[in-house]
Amino acid sequence: MHELSVTQAVLDIALAAARDTGARRIGAIHLVIGELGSFVDDSVQFYFDFLSKGTTAEGAILTFSRVPAQALCVACGGRFDVRPPLPEACPNCGGGPYSVTGGRELRVESIEVEDEDSRP
Repeated sequence: MHELSVTQAVLDIALAAARDTGARRIGAIHLVIGELGSFVDDSVQFYFDFLSKGTTAEGAILTFSRVPAQALCVACGGRFDVRPPLPEACPNCGGGPYSVTGGRELRVESIEVEDEDSRP
């Protein structure tokens, strides 16, 4: 259910950007989501379609790019990508512990709009 509030925030960002640039329609929104985030693409799209009805974002396409989290091994100093399920030990040295950074982000990477000059 947390996808609803996140999707509302994405829509708010896109609508504000469109308003600030004088765009008449939002065609696509490109999202970057961390691999450790629990966001389900289909749920975000479902909520977006519902929330955007009657706005300049209605019918916009959402694209999703997943990015891995990074881990830093305390034992060897090696860095490696991690995805669920997390490994028990560092794949470089077999030791640990390691700390995980990132992987939970969700950001609007870019927004494609049609402006006043693109009218047929």
